[in-house]
Amino acid sequence: MFSFINKFIVSPRQLKKAGILGMNRRNFEYILKKNPRHLFPLVDDKLQTKKLAIKHNINVPDLFGKIEFQYEAKNIHSIIKEKKSFVIKPAHGSGGRGIMVVKDHKNDVCLSTSDSVISKEEIYKHVSNILSGLYSLGGQSDTAIIEECINFTKEFNEYSYQGVPDVRIIVYRGFPVMAMIRLSTKESGGRANLHQGAVGVGINLNTGKAIQAVMNDKLITNHPDTGADLSKLFIPQWKKHLLLACKSYEMTNLEYIGADIVLDQDKGPMMLELNARPGLAIQIANGSGLKNNLKKIDKLVKKNNFTAEERLEFSLKNLKN
Repeated sequence: MFSFINKFIVSPRQLKKAGILGMNRRNFEYILKKNPRHLFPLVDDKLQTKKLAIKHNINVPDLFGKIEFQYEAKNIHSIIKEKKSFVIKPAHGSGGRGIMVVKDHKNDVCLSTSDSVISKEEIYKHVSNILSGLYSLGGQSDTAIIEECINFTKEFNEYSYQGVPDVRIIVYRGFPVMAMIRLSTKESGGRANLHQGAVGVGINLNTGKAIQAVMNDKLITNHPDTGADLSKLFIPQWKKHLLLACKSYEMTNLEYIGADIVLDQDKGPMMLELNARPGLAIQIANGSGLKNNLKKIDKLVKKNNFTAEERLEFSLKNLKN
């Protein structure tokens, strides 16, 4: 059923009853206490994350190449020469900034997802901007990653505007506790970022089906650009998505993490990136709080010696949206 919370929660008592996790508690109880700071580079650097995932046999987009220094920027065209499609992105970017997607490349002509022509000079300049730190946190010098372009599944064609939908799963101590899918819009510029105007759809942990949808913190029923009925959305290969997210725990040893998963038409669910400071808007998308499920994990799991598969089954059996 596609259900909504149709009232504003205003009092501290109501917030507590709903299990809403606030930013201060998230930062202190779950990020500072559960995520050792020396492990942050494993997820803050997308290149490190990709290499770590490959080491743990986790499905990720293929790495075509990387450019670390300005004098190497001229090599970009030799890296992409034989690639029909590709993505160029910063290793330390956030919020979808600095990601260039080329959906078709033929005879030195590159087309963006909106069918705009991207010149060779623009590609070189984009790589150079990434290296200079234009898109990185704090303006630090960065690395340009060139990787496989996701051929996202046709089931999502009507649910996204010019961008790849991605599933965000919050994982606590290796257990999936809440999920949503982020759908790009015209307002978000084709990026799946809620703060830029993307749509967030809460997903039932057990079924992979839509719970409710929000855009700019307001409940909606249809995609603003395609008109698609969001109540009919469901995630194919749902348990595979959850299992990939569970495996991020063995990868990183971080106990509170956001795993971003995309569904490729040919290769199935793929881990796109990880986040040691996942945002709290997922609670709005689900119409429920994170705190109750987090506490349930702490209460029922005294020692975490489960496999990823066992943790997944535990969550499906014991947790609720």
